[in-house]
Amino acid sequence: MKQDLHAEVTARIVAQLETGVRPWMCPWTTGESVAGRPLRATGEPYRGINTLILWEASLIRGYHAPTWITFRQARAEGGTVRRGERGTTVVYSSALTRTDVDPETGEEAETRIPFLKSYTVFNVEQCDGLPDRLTAPLPACPEPERIAAAEAFIEATGARIEAGGGRAFYAPARDMIGMPARTAFRDAHGWYATLLHELTHWTGHPARCHRQFGRRFADQAYAREELVAELGAAFLCADLGVALTPREDHAAYLASWLDVLRADKRAIFQAASFAARAVDYLHTLQAAASGQAVA
Repeated sequence: MKQDLHAEVTARIVAQLETGVRPWMCPWTTGESVAGRPLRATGEPYRGINTLILWEASLIRGYHAPTWITFRQARAEGGTVRRGERGTTVVYSSALTRTDVDPETGEEAETRIPFLKSYTVFNVEQCDGLPDRLTAPLPACPEPERIAAAEAFIEATGARIEAGGGRAFYAPARDMIGMPARTAFRDAHGWYATLLHELTHWTGHPARCHRQFGRRFADQAYAREELVAELGAAFLCADLGVALTPREDHAAYLASWLDVLRADKRAIFQAASFAARAVDYLHTLQAAASGQAVA
C-alpha cells in the first residue's frame, strides 16, 4: 500500500494537540541555552515540517542532542546505529514533469506534479562511535547574551512596534505591532517570544512575504495564519535561544487548529513552509542591517 506521508505526519501532530501538547514547544534545555533547531550531520538546521517532525521525536523519546544522521552517514563517520534502534522519517519535496498534447492544437504543455519523498534519520544518541564534533554538547550561551541577541534581531527588522497597550497584536492596516509593557510579562523570554509571534504576522504584509491561503481556505484563513505565526515564533525562539512558553490566549486556538488539520492533511505542511519563509525573510533583514551581502 502506498505510504501517505502527509496523512501520517498530520495524524501524529493532531494526536499531540488532542492531548494539549504542542509538538513545536521544546521543553528541554542544554546547559544555559534553550534547545535550538534539529541539525543535519553538516551542522545545517532542518527547516519547515522536518523541524516539527524531529522536535516531536525528541520530545517523545527524550533525546537532547540536536544532530540527526542517516545510517550511511553514521558508517561514513566511523560509527554505527545501535542494533534495534528505530529511525525517524523526514521528508523532502520532489516533482514529476508530465507532458500533455492538446488534441485540438497539437501543442505540448508541461505539468509539474509535486510529491513527497522520505528518508530515515537517527539521533546521534542512538549511535555509537561517532566523532565528538557530532556528539559534543553545543556550547552554552549565557542568558544576557541571548536576550541582547534577540533585542538586536528585532531592531534590525525595522518593524514599527508600539508598547504599552493591553494586548499583543499586528495591525495590517497600520502596518504596526502593538505590545503590552514589558512589566506585563513574567520574564524577558515571554516578551520576546510574544513579539516574535507578532513579527511573523508582520512578514505576511504584501510588501514582504505577501502570505495568502487561497480562496477555498478563506473561512479558515485566521486560524491558518495563527498557526503560521505560532510555528514562526517557535523557529525564531529556537534560533535565538528564547524560551517559548504557551500564551494564555493561544489555548483558544487549539480547537480551531485541530479543525484545520483534520480537514486538510497538507495544512501543517503549508503552515510550516510559510513559517520557514517568514523566518528566512527576517534573517535576511539581519544581513541587510549589518551591511552584509544578501544571497
